[in-house]
Amino acid sequence: MKSKALLFVIVALFSVLAFPALAQDGPTEITWFVGLGTGTDTAQLEVQQNVVDAFNASQSDIHVTLNIAPSFETAWDTFATLVAAGTPPDIVGPIGVGGSHRAEWLDIGPYIEELGIDLSVFDPSLVALYETANQGYSGLPLLVYPSVTYYNRDLFDEAGLNYPPAEFGAPYVWPDGTETPWDYNTLIEVAKVLTVDASGNDATSADLDTANIVQYGLNFQWARIRLIWTDLQPENTYYDAATNTVSMPDSWREASHWLQDAIWTHHVMPNRAAAVSEALGAGSDNIFQTGKLGMAITPLWYTCCIGNSVGNFEWDIAPVPASLDGEQHVAADADTFRIPASTQNPDAAAQFLYYLATVGIEQLAPAYGGMPALPDFADSYFEAKDAAYPWGVNWQVVIDSLEHTNSGSQHHESWLPNWSQVYDREFAFQTEVEGDTGADVDVDASLDQLIIDVQSIVDQPAS
Repeated sequence: MKSKALLFVIVALFSVLAFPALAQDGPTEITWFVGLGTGTDTAQLEVQQNVVDAFNASQSDIHVTLNIAPSFETAWDTFATLVAAGTPPDIVGPIGVGGSHRAEWLDIGPYIEELGIDLSVFDPSLVALYETANQGYSGLPLLVYPSVTYYNRDLFDEAGLNYPPAEFGAPYVWPDGTETPWDYNTLIEVAKVLTVDASGNDATSADLDTANIVQYGLNFQWARIRLIWTDLQPENTYYDAATNTVSMPDSWREASHWLQDAIWTHHVMPNRAAAVSEALGAGSDNIFQTGKLGMAITPLWYTCCIGNSVGNFEWDIAPVPASLDGEQHVAADADTFRIPASTQNPDAAAQFLYYLATVGIEQLAPAYGGMPALPDFADSYFEAKDAAYPWGVNWQVVIDSLEHTNSGSQHHESWLPNWSQVYDREFAFQTEVEGDTGADVDVDASLDQLIIDVQSIVDQPAS
């Protein structure tokens, strides 16, 4: 273990001793609320309870109780009810960047300073995600899920294609030895060969029966439109906080046309109806798992949902293609634990937060499917993944992705006022393009209307 990370862990382990005594008549009772992100699967519940039990056994000043939301759909309502009743949870998580915009969080900057936590052990782009406007921090880097290109080895073999490149900067090598940059133009061409109709014609053929495609070449598995835009080109000009205005970057217009063409002109991506069909998506919009999709660009958390019980195939990962500017950019989801601003037990919550982010994370990361932000825990994380997927996945791609991770201002879930309403309006545009009449959508006109509507949402009082 590297010395800086070791110092971080040692400091965190002794954090219980660094604060004044918390309890006079028994331990301080705090609750850990789970349900605003991952964490509610049966296997995850067991691991989380084990972490809680270990923490409770390690000291006598704090006692933690898990509070699991009844369902993901009602989790925010449950959280709001607890806060309104004056009984807020003390720790919330894991929770992603976007989800965190729906509540107020405690600034843990003073605790970081008091304990001497060395933030340099984390990748700077991850630390930036948790910086607040007043130079504080709303959380510590915990889990990171870089976007990668998942690919089905069997389908590539069947098509006589070479696999995508194994490292950043390497070209794609065609069967005849020709090399082309691994970018989104090449991605389309590879996806054409992998897209096949019921008669065996692929999307390079004029005979492709677009009404009877049985295998697609590409999908952005479960991605919302701003993640797709950011995959193709990260931008930080969508929202200008200084003027409180939104605008559509030219590259995102280009990306929107690229998406429409991929679905309706090249036919290498499923439209919405195909994605949720029983034949292709097994009724769950999880096409890659069925073995009927060549490639899926999606964050690392997708390892949670890619078992072979349906498709029975071996898969691997490759870097995401170079963006429209020709440079390597990686859109990454990130989860952390946060302390609600309304907590009645901030000191105890901070102590448990540090325990989760250091001692607990080694158990939690494999269960959550994210790579620990602390590099020294990566080995045990990948060992657990190798046990689950023993055919030899190229996990080095994940590690190498970190140096290309988009900054906080370019994050696909970066903040703007009334974020959740904006999120819904963006999805409405995506539904237009992916829906049954998506081929007829005037993309530029729809984007112009999107900006008008988002600006109206941003101008409304905070909800």
